[in-house]
Amino acid sequence: MGLAAAALVGALMLAACGSSDSGSGSNSGGSGGSAAPSNLKIGMAYDIGGRGDKSFNDSAAVGLDTAKKQFNLSDSNVKELSARAGETDTDRATRLELLAKSGFNPIVAVGFAYAPALKTVAPKYPDVKFGIIDATPDDVKAPNVSNLTFAEEQGSFLVGAAAGLKTTSGTVGFIGGCSVPLIAKFEAGYKAGVQAAKPGTKVVTKYLSTPQQNCSGFNDPAAGQEAAKGMYDGGADIVYAAAGGSGSGVFSAAAAANKKAIGVDSDQYLSADPAVQKTIMTSMVKRVNVAVLKFLTEAKDGNVKSGQEVFDLKVDGVGYATSGGQVDDIKSKLDAYKQQIVDGQIKVPTTVS
Repeated sequence: MGLAAAALVGALMLAACGSSDSGSGSNSGGSGGSAAPSNLKIGMAYDIGGRGDKSFNDSAAVGLDTAKKQFNLSDSNVKELSARAGETDTDRATRLELLAKSGFNPIVAVGFAYAPALKTVAPKYPDVKFGIIDATPDDVKAPNVSNLTFAEEQGSFLVGAAAGLKTTSGTVGFIGGCSVPLIAKFEAGYKAGVQAAKPGTKVVTKYLSTPQQNCSGFNDPAAGQEAAKGMYDGGADIVYAAAGGSGSGVFSAAAAANKKAIGVDSDQYLSADPAVQKTIMTSMVKRVNVAVLKFLTEAKDGNVKSGQEVFDLKVDGVGYATSGGQVDDIKSKLDAYKQQIVDGQIKVPTTVS
């Protein structure tokens, strides 16, 4: 990423993000922009959980809402569809085709699960610009597909360092929504951060589902609560939930055990039920809203690019939340780790050894 790219992302963040964290992106922001072309119609295909999951999908929705406001789009110029539990690649392809056939262009596919479907659909609609979150060109590659990815391991390193600095029991936990390489990046970064801050700390790991189970663990709060309860009962005092909508169950377990949790994707302190809010020590913020807004803006202006773009710490594509003030006392240490990663002094692993 060059300085120009960093400046553009920074400008988009000011439009799309609130100021209550080291980058929540949970505020739609924006004050309106130039009138949108009359034929601009934006389609959004959400992952399981859809708008309202208070995590991954909601972060994408913030980017869409900001674009809608800045481009002065009417409701009829935006179409949002959501995935359902248990659906197939054919179901996802049907959803994308429905948007394309209905004249929506650009279209954002939220989540790597859409990659197989997009492989089929994108060539059929070469004039439609597709953006897909979390899928690399190895997953899906086409002249009309933009791969919007993130350095999740870098943000996870920072919240892992926070866990290492804050744990008193010497045991922390990690809960992943689905056992896939993407979520392994979260785990790898988290473990590295924990060990950097407090070597020898035990990290207990649990995945809630597999691809064969349609990654249902991203929207199963009961499973998240059960897994977290087991970790807290086993001595963990902080659990990081990289599990989408299942994180709400982790927060409930933390409240019941009077322990701490770490959220993901959005600044979940801001959207959590007040009954569990104090348990959320921080969140690994993945600014999907920034990526979505950048893609939609470029599509509107006619200069969208195909291929992969990585949103990392250098351009504040990922980060950690400070809402609630529970990491204020260690913020200088976390920011020092961030700078070392940006400078290349710390190489964060992307796979679990």
